Amino acid sequence: MMREFETKDSNMMIGGVSAPEIAREFGTPVYVVDEARIRENYRKVYEAYSRYMDTRIHYACKANTSLAVLRILEQEGSGIDAVSIGEVRTCLKAGFTPDRIMYTGVNVSNRELREVAETGVMINLDSVSEMERLAEISPGHKVSFRITPNVGSGHSAKVITGSKGAKFGIPLDQVISTYARAKDLGFDIKGIHAHIGSGGQSVEPFMDMVEVLINLTNEIAELGIDLEFIDIGGGIGVPYKPQEEEMDVGEMAMNLTDMILEETDVRTIVLEPGRYIVCDAVVLLATVNDIKDTGVKTYIGTDAGFNTLIRPAMYDSYHHVAIANRMGKACTRKYDVVGPICESGDYIAHDRVLPDPQEGDILAVYNAGAYGFSMSSNYNSRPLCAEVLVNDGQAELIREAESIEEMWRHQIVPKRLQR
Repeated sequence: MMREFETKDSNMMIGGVSAPEIAREFGTPVYVVDEARIRENYRKVYEAYSRYMDTRIHYACKANTSLAVLRILEQEGSGIDAVSIGEVRTCLKAGFTPDRIMYTGVNVSNRELREVAETGVMINLDSVSEMERLAEISPGHKVSFRITPNVGSGHSAKVITGSKGAKFGIPLDQVISTYARAKDLGFDIKGIHAHIGSGGQSVEPFMDMVEVLINLTNEIAELGIDLEFIDIGGGIGVPYKPQEEEMDVGEMAMNLTDMILEETDVRTIVLEPGRYIVCDAVVLLATVNDIKDTGVKTYIGTDAGFNTLIRPAMYDSYHHVAIANRMGKACTRKYDVVGPICESGDYIAHDRVLPDPQEGDILAVYNAGAYGFSMSSNYNSRPLCAEVLVNDGQAELIREAESIEEMWRHQIVPKRLQR
């Protein structure tokens, strides 16, 4: 089931702090991060797998790279799945040591490959070309390979990554020859990896993918390469709707680890959850600025648009919404929740039954922790918003809201245009 929040005097409480009070103190729009929930989610997935076999959780940091979030996960003992040199360096700044970071790029330039190799992190190679270029840049580097399992899963066609013909990974019919070539090149080969997509709610596609990884692992062993780990990627879904079923992580862990232990000599499993750890730990708060009845629809206009949260516009994603200062009040009619962006596609939610809103109310958008702030933009020249961390009744600013002046800081007007 989707996460439910405590209420006090009709106000939503996040981490023991009133949501309307957070909005008043820090302004809106604002992302509110619940530290305790991040720790709880991390421990839940780690404990589900580690009871069966040696487990490494590599948090897929593209979901949320806020330094405070990374510090929380570093304290929990997490590793990192990074997809860019920027993410690698951000995680190093947050205190992760190189041995806890694995880099999985796609279509990587020589410049980035060199910069990543210099940090000493493991590189999860995505193509034969990348392997050959890395052999020149950093001989003997510690590597794994991302393979295309021909199994796909995800909440949208735009996030399914493991299907046959996908842009990601080594095609199945090239995997064994690629590992043989890597051995000849002298790489320190550690593992095998696949990722089927983001937000899957069924265990079966993961089982299909693991069966592919198992068969490949055993074939690779015949080359004299004993893999240290099997990395099953991320993609564990979370419920976004009130009555939506939650992924049974315990059942998933039991089935997948049993398959690996029974059918291979590998004794370490790696997972790369991102959404699962941070999604429901963050709420986006926005202020109701306008209420407009068009005769066809009634709009709640807020100060958070797709510049703040792009997922509904980009993926047609559902995010539950509530009026944070009217929790428990009777819902009266349907509203569309829209933002301040000059686009017809700028919306947060369609046809939601809510209590009668008033200008100045605080709207809460649930499940905003994964790909919320990290995909936000300056479209319409609107500054990025603030982030606040709540824990045990305390609220702390962890990212200042950007100013308009800061949006100009890297722009240069040639002198000839200044006259």
